[in-house]
Amino acid sequence: MDLLIGFTTILVVIAAGAGLAHAGVLDRRSQRTLGEIAFFVASPALMVVTISQVRLEAAAANLVASSVSLAACFAAYVVLARLRWGLSTGPLLIGALTSSYVNAGNLGIAMAAYVVGDITVVVPALLVQMMVVQPVALIVLDRITGRGEGVGAALRRLVTNPLTISAVVGVVLALTGWSLPQAVEDPLELMAGAAIPLMLMSYGAALRLSPPLGRAGHNGEVLLASALKLAVMPVVAWAVGVALGLDGRVLLGVVITAALPTAQNIFLHATRYRVGEDVARETILVTTLASLPVALLVAVVLG
Repeated sequence: MDLLIGFTTILVVIAAGAGLAHAGVLDRRSQRTLGEIAFFVASPALMVVTISQVRLEAAAANLVASSVSLAACFAAYVVLARLRWGLSTGPLLIGALTSSYVNAGNLGIAMAAYVVGDITVVVPALLVQMMVVQPVALIVLDRITGRGEGVGAALRRLVTNPLTISAVVGVVLALTGWSLPQAVEDPLELMAGAAIPLMLMSYGAALRLSPPLGRAGHNGEVLLASALKLAVMPVVAWAVGVALGLDGRVLLGVVITAALPTAQNIFLHATRYRVGEDVARETILVTTLASLPVALLVAVVLG
């Protein structure tokens, strides 16, 4: 019953965003604004409040399972897409990211809160993506396309990312046991409460405003990336998690996180570097549409 209530809660808020977009209250610009408020203000507040309460020693196995499942799907896409379509490095990298880089910072937080009951289960995946995978990928794209601003710019994006900053602050608080002054903690908790509704309404509006699928001519690549993302990655995460002794809510959280859709910022990177844009856009849409049924199946099996 708790799982059903959790999913119903998420779906109602997503439907509210989609309904607002359908009625013309939200357009593409205002949908982005909702997402940006969540990204720059509400989600960082939620990260600080949440991570400061994490028992970091218990997150090590979660980190390993998340990292291995990401690496496995990334590598599988590289090998299969190179053999099947002979892709060059740029499209290959974007496709590999779409098959393995999860939307942990937005939908992941909501899913963890209402399905798993513990937001901290998404933190290891979020940290390894933001602090390792994304910076390395941007440096490679800078080098091969010549459209970026170099290694320094990629590192600056890392250290100025609000989710990175808030994650580091939360980790420091967790390691030291320090508590924030009430005058700081109370406003953070108030802003944190807005994060999940903003994310989900922005997500629902984006679904309603998305263009039709299948018109870009990359259906094979999109199908491969989507299958790796939604089918293979959760299975690998489950196998590694079980091998490491994870169970209960933590194992459910690791597998639910692996079953999340591709993160929207992969499309932003593809657009910036003008490589793999069609595959990124369509894979994000396919995995976003299919992720809730997959997550429900995972929750029923492991919950």
